[in-house]
Amino acid sequence: MKPNRLIFPLAVAGGAFLALTACASLVSGGPVGNPAVPQPAKPVDPVRYVGLWYEIGRYENRFETDCEGVTAEYRKRDDGGIEVINTCRKGSVTGPVKTAHGKAKIVPGSDNAKLKVSFFGPFYVGDYWVLDHADDYAWSIVGEPSGRYLWLLSRTAHPDELTRNTIEARTRALGYDWSMVRMTQH
Repeated sequence: MKPNRLIFPLAVAGGAFLALTACASLVSGGPVGNPAVPQPAKPVDPVRYVGLWYEIGRYENRFETDCEGVTAEYRKRDDGGIEVINTCRKGSVTGPVKTAHGKAKIVPGSDNAKLKVSFFGPFYVGDYWVLDHADDYAWSIVGEPSGRYLWLLSRTAHPDELTRNTIEARTRALGYDWSMVRMTQH
C-alpha cells in the first residue's frame, strides 16, 4: 500500500477519535447531582413534544455558561429525526444571542423518551432523556445517565407558582439535588 493511501484512513480515524473524545469530555465534567438517574417515567408523544420550550432551570454546564433567556426548539425533520435549535442570551436577558443547531434521533424501544443528540456532525453521542413531563406537555424534566446534566423546561418563560412547585417536587422525587439547580432568567 502506498503511504498516502494509509494516511487518509488514519487521519479520518484520528479525527473521529478526537471528536468522540471531545464529546465524552462534555459528559465527564462537572459534579453529579443525581447518582441514580431513573428511567423515564412515561412515554413521550413526539408530535406533542416538538415546539418551543423555555429553560426555567438547569444544572450549570460549560456550554451554557453565563446564558439567560434560554430556549430550545424541536422540529420534526423529513427523515423522521428531530431538528434542535438551542438559543441563549450571553450575560443577561438582553445580551447577544448565541445559537446552537443540532439534530436528534429517538432511541428505539424507549417509548420515545430517550434521544441521541448531535451538535458535532454525524456523531449521535449525547443522551437526552425526557424523565418526566406534564400530561398536557406544559413542562418537562430532561436529564441523562451520568446525573451531571439537568434541564427544567416549560412552554412559557414564566410558569405560574403551581407549575414551578410541581416541577421542583418532581425533580426532587427523581433524585436530583435541588441545591444545584440554577434558575434561568427570562
